[in-house]
Formats: sequence, structure tokens, C-alpha cells
Amino acid sequence: MSSEVASSKIGSKVFSWVHRNNLVYNTCWEDPAVDREALNVSPADRLLVITSAGCNALDYLLAGCGEVHAVDVNHIQNSLLELKRAGILNLEYKDFNLLFGGGSHPKAGALYHSHLRQSLSDEARRFWDRRLDFFSGRGWRSSFYYRGCAGILAKFLMTHFFAVKDLRKPLENLINAPNLEEQRQIYLGEIRDRIWTSWIDWLMSRDVTMNLMGVPPPQKAHMSRHSSGGVSRYIRDSLEAVLTTVPFKSNYFYRVYIEGSYPADCRPEYLKEENFARLRERMSDLHIHTASVSEFLEQTELRFSRFVLLDHMDWMSAHNPTELSREWNAILLQAYSGARVIYRSAAREVSYLHQLPVFFEGYRYSLGELLSQRTEIAEKLHSLDRVHTYASFYIADLPVQ
Repeated sequence: MSSEVASSKIGSKVFSWVHRNNLVYNTCWEDPAVDREALNVSPADRLLVITSAGCNALDYLLAGCGEVHAVDVNHIQNSLLELKRAGILNLEYKDFNLLFGGGSHPKAGALYHSHLRQSLSDEARRFWDRRLDFFSGRGWRSSFYYRGCAGILAKFLMTHFFAVKDLRKPLENLINAPNLEEQRQIYLGEIRDRIWTSWIDWLMSRDVTMNLMGVPPPQKAHMSRHSSGGVSRYIRDSLEAVLTTVPFKSNYFYRVYIEGSYPADCRPEYLKEENFARLRERMSDLHIHTASVSEFLEQTELRFSRFVLLDHMDWMSAHNPTELSREWNAILLQAYSGARVIYRSAAREVSYLHQLPVFFEGYRYSLGELLSQRTEIAEKLHSLDRVHTYASFYIADLPVQ
């Protein structure tokens, strides 16, 4: 076994341990505004989504999806969505907003024990009984959004940028730029050269940094392969696309990590007061499952018209291609005729699905033969993505039976 292969296997095992035993994502990093356009959901749709932080599962309900099933192998990510669901059902908006909009609450412990804990599963209770300090508002990481793997990396970087690089005022100017051209000029003139240093290049190329970001070694390899400057250049290109082509004032994905909370005028749909009552009415249509996508689909009799697979296939394609075939066989078996699947990738072109062996209606196919890619609309929507951490976005329709 070559040292490179051995290193990749060790890296995958480390990532797997981190991913299964920690809160990795404290907020979703896929733009649900893009997803809404791609999915075009209706009350007739039943949707499967990988949970992540659960924000987008809630957004799909607000968009009018009939039923949403959030599935994740990491019970901690599901515990976060359970806590959000309990808050929506049992709290007043002001308290829910302090917890998940502000990232802390002065009475988090009392609210948890009086209003939230009884609505959680045993597994979620065990986690939040130990980790309610995430919302205490105390310490160096005083916001929930500076907790978990992604949160500690964000806090570390923002401390560096504020204390060492003196970027607080330039970032404020960037947020308040009156138009895209001025925003671009502020970034190029006041921020770019102070962020992209050799130290940041080194930091972004470390496996530990990638693990905190939820990026497994095979996905890191995709980043390196499709950027001449390696992982650091990939990340730089992604961030520069956001800072120079998309209005930053309304970009809550990045602002929550800069500010530690969601500003009142810049937040996900599920945190807006005008949506709270409707979201509460929809909670019976949210279902949470701790399992892999394959395991869940093989155990359920339900069929689905929409699938949101995020970017997890980048890892599976190299780490466990047999499991990837299993997943797609399960999807094909439990999908309604003409169901739609969306997914993202760090690769500029996802080629690993073209020849993936699957079975459909009793016959063996290459998956690429069965997927009808909606390339034009996918590329258009990808250009509008406010996160832009992925190199490509896909909308694929399954066969009409």
C-alpha cells in the first residue's frame, strides 16, 4: 500500500470519527433559495434531505413541501434539529429567536428543562443534558454559532482577522456597502491582501482544518484536483466569488460567523417572526431519522418525489463506492416516477456517477443512463448561490415509469 493511499485511509477514519461523534455543522451551508428554485416543491411532495443542521429541512416546509424526512448518520446533527423542533412547538418566538437567532439565552437552562427537554428523544436528551452550555453566552465562544467543529474554526479565524489583521472596520464597510461595485472595491482594496497570507494558505491545507469544516479527504482531493493552487486556492476562489458577485449585506451564511448571531434583517426564513406560526403548524410534517440514506430507504415503505443529497457522495465515491451503489439502488426503488434529486460537489464535474452500477426495474444500468440532468438551470442557479463553497450543483430527474 502506498503512503498516499494509507494516509487517505487514515484521514477518512479520522473524519468518520469526528463526523459521527461531534456537532459538525451548527448551521446549513447550502443555500435554500437555490434549492427552492431547483426543487419546485408542492404539498404533494415527500422530500428526503440529509439533516446537517436542519435549517433547510425547515425551509422546505415553509416553501410548501408536503412532508420532509431529515436523515443523518450523526445523531448529534439530528439532536440539533430536534431541539429546533421542540423550540418551535413550545417556545414563544422571542425565546426561540434568542436561542437560534442570537446564539444564546440568559435563561437557556431553565427553558430547556421546563419547555424543551420533554419533547426530545432519549438520545437528544443525553446530548443536550451535557451540552446546553452551547447557548449560555459565556466564555470565548459566547455564541452557539461558535460551537461545534465549524463554530470553533469560525471563532478562531474571526479572532485572527479582528485582533491580528484589524479587519473589523473593513468588514463592517463590506456589509454596509450600498451596491455590488462598492462592495467589490472594499474587498479588493481593504480586505483581500490582509486575509490571504501564506499562513492562511498553510492553515487551509491542513487535514485538521478540513475535518473541522466537515470536508473528508476524498473531497479535499477533489478540491486540489480542480484548482491549480490546491485547497487554499479553491477556498479563496469560492470566497472571492461570494464577495465580488453576490450582495453581502443579505448573506446570512457568512454574517452569522462574522457577527456571532443573525442580524434582524439578515436571517434564514425559519428564524423570521412572520414565519413562526406557520412553521409551528407544519411540525407534524417533519420526521427525523438517525440512519444512513441507504438504511432508511431500505427500511421504509414510503416513496419520495424529492431527494436532497448535499455533497456526501464526494466522500462515498472514493471511500465506499459499493455503498454509493447501494444508496442509489435504494433511491431508485423508493422514488416516485420522475422524482427529482439535487446534489453538490467539490468537483467541477461529477464523473463518478456516470458508470456507477445500479439496478432499475430488474435490469442493470450505469446510473448516468438513468439520470436526466437539468444542466442549464443548475448552472444558472449555481451562479446565484450565496455560499458558493461547492464547485458544481446538479439537478437530476429520475426516469418516468
